[in-house]
Amino acid sequence: MKVNSTDIFLAMKSALLKRKVASLIKQLFGILVLTFLFFACSSDDGGSDKTSDYYFKASLDGKKINFYNVNFQGGGNDNRFEHIVVAGFEAPYPTKIGEQLPPSLDFEIWRTGGDIKAGTYTTPQEPEMIARYAVQTANGTVVYNTSAADDIFTVKIESISKNGIKGTFSGKVRNLDSGKAIEIKEGTFNLPYEEIVNP
Repeated sequence: MKVNSTDIFLAMKSALLKRKVASLIKQLFGILVLTFLFFACSSDDGGSDKTSDYYFKASLDGKKINFYNVNFQGGGNDNRFEHIVVAGFEAPYPTKIGEQLPPSLDFEIWRTGGDIKAGTYTTPQEPEMIARYAVQTANGTVVYNTSAADDIFTVKIESISKNGIKGTFSGKVRNLDSGKAIEIKEGTFNLPYEEIVNP
């Protein structure tokens, strides 16, 4: 029997191809198993990330809200906080042009030349403090705020630094046109400085 070198070459090529295919299948299977294990072992925490320890939440007229796109900003001279703002939206910020903004809540305190530290701040005793709740409509923005002298809004700051701010808040904001008030209770916040939380 005569053995042709072409037959030997084809047999070797076929064996090599089978080994490569088997190796590739083993690698794909390994990747598939690792992917499955990774997703099976990850926790389902509602989409939270490293900012899960941070929050801005309250109850507005009995409706509990965990605000989105929350930010704490502030500034002043000589590393002091002469001005702070904490703000967030009731729902995620729109991603498409023309979408209406969700309602927002914010409060800000000014102490020009002073220093905002841990403590209690209340309207109307703080002349440069305001809280606002804004609702966007097709006809414009409906604003509820603490401009009415008999409405009290209190912010208790437990800690404040360039690392972040933590505290509680409650009170009333009022629409001056309609006279309607919104009661804000159980307000709590723990936020990093100048970093968006819960985007």
